[in-house]
Amino acid sequence: MAYGMSGRIFHAPFLTTNPGFRLKAVVERHEKKAKARYPDIISLNSIDELLADDEIELVVVNTPNNTHFDLTMRALNAGKHVLLEKPAAATGAEVKAMFDLAREKNLHLLIYQNRRWDSGFLQTKEIIESGRLGELIEVHMRMDRYKAAIGVKSFKEKKANAANGLVYDLGPHLIDNIIALFGRPLEFYKTTGIYREGSEVPDYFNYHLKYPNQLNVYLTSGLLIAEHLPGFVVHGTLGSFVKGRDDVQEAQLDAGMLPTDPAYGIEPEGCDGKLVIIGLDNQKTIEYLRPPKGDYNGLFTAVYHTIRDNALYPVTEEHIAWQLELLEK
Repeated sequence: MAYGMSGRIFHAPFLTTNPGFRLKAVVERHEKKAKARYPDIISLNSIDELLADDEIELVVVNTPNNTHFDLTMRALNAGKHVLLEKPAAATGAEVKAMFDLAREKNLHLLIYQNRRWDSGFLQTKEIIESGRLGELIEVHMRMDRYKAAIGVKSFKEKKANAANGLVYDLGPHLIDNIIALFGRPLEFYKTTGIYREGSEVPDYFNYHLKYPNQLNVYLTSGLLIAEHLPGFVVHGTLGSFVKGRDDVQEAQLDAGMLPTDPAYGIEPEGCDGKLVIIGLDNQKTIEYLRPPKGDYNGLFTAVYHTIRDNALYPVTEEHIAWQLELLEK
């Protein structure tokens, strides 16, 4: 595991507090920061050193997007299970090659799609599955940002690098959420744009996905959205549900809160989901519903049971193959 932003926020806090894991080592080529937070950790200078450690069973690949394929193949060939950050790869062919090698080696390749455990998504899923909205007509999911400056991470911003731009950065989150709910779309349309001055890569995208029974799904993200819109909007024949993208986990982890803190994952007051139902008398009923606790630890618990008990990991190979169809087009 690398100990940059992803390692510090999204992996180390769980690998050190979930009883199913022991975080033994990280790779830090330059600054050695991990020991300040985790005194018992071993800080290695190279990936080769990490892969040579026979005690290590699971390797987290959370490096730049364009390195995912090569490092995952190396880890699998070294006999390690892999937890791989999104996007899994740049192409569907690379995804197939990685999963094929994992099967050949009798190892598990597990894709890190943590947004399935966001509070807003969990609540939206709960409302949809309850049937209270009737037959679904339209679903919108968004991840809005305002970041006009070109980012310092060249693997995201340079056209020459594979798996670049906003489509491969935030697209996997939105696409995975929808695949988790509805599976593979019957057809889809993809629109991208470049709006930031000096940008080489798309900084806006919209997907229109079509599903059975005339369900239309829209996924949108942009880096010049000054006024953020609700992250989750669902319309059905009996009502509507609206929820802001208010999950607090990333901010809490960034501030140093551990997943074991009682306040972890709990949205503040005023972030309730809004459920609007039209009754038989055509009267409108409005309910404000507290979202459930968000908890990325659910992903790590799933990783543990997949490796130890051979349980089915919820983010399947099929899900990732479908995702790459949408990303790659």
